[in-house]
Amino acid sequence: MHDSILLVLALLFVVFLLVMVARRIKIAYPIFLVIAGLGISFIPGLPLVNIDPDLIFLIFLPPLLYEAAWYTSWNDFWKWKRPIAMLAFGLVFFTSTIVAYASVAIIPGFTLALGFLLGGIISPPDAVAAATVLKGLPVPKRALIILEGESLVNDASSLIVFRFALAAVLTGTFSMHAAVGNFFLVAGMGIVVGLAIAHIMYVIHRFLPTTPAIDAALTVMTPYLLYLTAEAFHFSGVMAVVSGGLFISYRSHELFNTGATRMNMLGVWVTLVFVMNALVFILIGLELPAIIAGLGDYSVWEALKYGLYISGIIIALRLLWVFPGAHLPRLLIPAARKEPSPGWKGPLVTGWAGMRGVVSLATALSIPVMMDDKVHAFPLRNLILFITFVVIFVTLVFQGLTLPFLVKWIKITEIDPILPEDQQDAGIQLRLKKAALERLNTQYSSAARENELVGFLKRDLESDIAITSERLESLECVDTGHEEKEMYNKVLLDLYNVQRKELFKLRKEKFFSDEEIRKIEIQLDLDELKISGSNHH
Repeated sequence: MHDSILLVLALLFVVFLLVMVARRIKIAYPIFLVIAGLGISFIPGLPLVNIDPDLIFLIFLPPLLYEAAWYTSWNDFWKWKRPIAMLAFGLVFFTSTIVAYASVAIIPGFTLALGFLLGGIISPPDAVAAATVLKGLPVPKRALIILEGESLVNDASSLIVFRFALAAVLTGTFSMHAAVGNFFLVAGMGIVVGLAIAHIMYVIHRFLPTTPAIDAALTVMTPYLLYLTAEAFHFSGVMAVVSGGLFISYRSHELFNTGATRMNMLGVWVTLVFVMNALVFILIGLELPAIIAGLGDYSVWEALKYGLYISGIIIALRLLWVFPGAHLPRLLIPAARKEPSPGWKGPLVTGWAGMRGVVSLATALSIPVMMDDKVHAFPLRNLILFITFVVIFVTLVFQGLTLPFLVKWIKITEIDPILPEDQQDAGIQLRLKKAALERLNTQYSSAARENELVGFLKRDLESDIAITSERLESLECVDTGHEEKEMYNKVLLDLYNVQRKELFKLRKEKFFSDEEIRKIEIQLDLDELKISGSNHH
């Protein structure tokens, strides 16, 4: 046990170094993780780390799904619910079905139930991979929202397909009619359980005297509570995690109303999800030699060939689906015609961004090793795992590396009328400052006259409002170019850097207290976050 933990820690350290290299050469880190997973499998003499498949599902999936739900904007999600639903349900069932029949036709000895199992594993794309690859590229906001929303719901729908197919393999019976009815019951009740537990957590966060550390710890516990409670009643744990996560995320401004709590939670979750992503790829790397050794009647070349065929099929299916999916509703639904047309560039980027990732890998690793009777091995488990890894490798590395070139080559532009970020920021600031000034004038007018500090605050707000108004006017008049904005941000970041160094000098001089210096440092961090954006993806 000690050796296994030491080995995993050593490999994690190596993977972190690789991710640093990825950042330096500006390549999305999930691409490096899948290459690292493959590289680990070639290290001679590594011991096998055997983890119970049920544990993989339980440890990794709830937090990964919860984090995806947490960062999904409910308003954006609801606005683009139609394209999200078409990809998250329509494309998942379409892909699972075609993969099921294609794999039976291509792979000797494959049954339809195993085909649906493979389809359920590899049908959901990974938002983390797509968002990391597209970060900083001029991709329309609509495409990013649809990709994030899709990956949130399609994890749920594909995992339900996976569960039904797994039951069909283990029991040897499958009825489509019963499965469809059962699907709605399992998914619907999963949502009910998720919302019920989320309300309990809401009450705890809102009305009990929690601290930032307790709040962060509770948010880490929540996805497990959601998942385990739903599974205990044989409902969909995945749907419970997603619905509960969306509810708490939507209400988060009421629950976590201090900067310390939010900064703390951001740090905890960014670290947790990053480490989990890395761990899953290390696990597949450690298991790959055993998987290859256990391919049985299939040679590595045959298994690789099947993996490449299936990769080609799912890439083609996604591209075939997105164009009619984007344009048919405009012909059939009057409301859809009011939206600006996505053209061909938006759907092409959405279609090419279907990279598979950590959820597919964790799902594949969760296939039981033995059948229910504990006598017979699960049929073709190693082949399914191998094909899944090939699909992830092909989509992440091939599509992930070519996607930035595709975006630049087709010169995609924003299609929806969206205010530039600077204008939105100045507009929000102005509203907040005016609200504060109004409150000062109505509630604290005598204090502003008699108390010198409150008077200063009032004059500060008045001058801030004047400056912000001027800034907003200049932003509205001048269409600031991309290069000008880059330069402005570069100057600001450099100034923050200088201020940080000055704080370091102040700390050495020991004239001001460390506590006050730290407060100002946090303010600098927050100002910097406004520019660099939170790196949660």
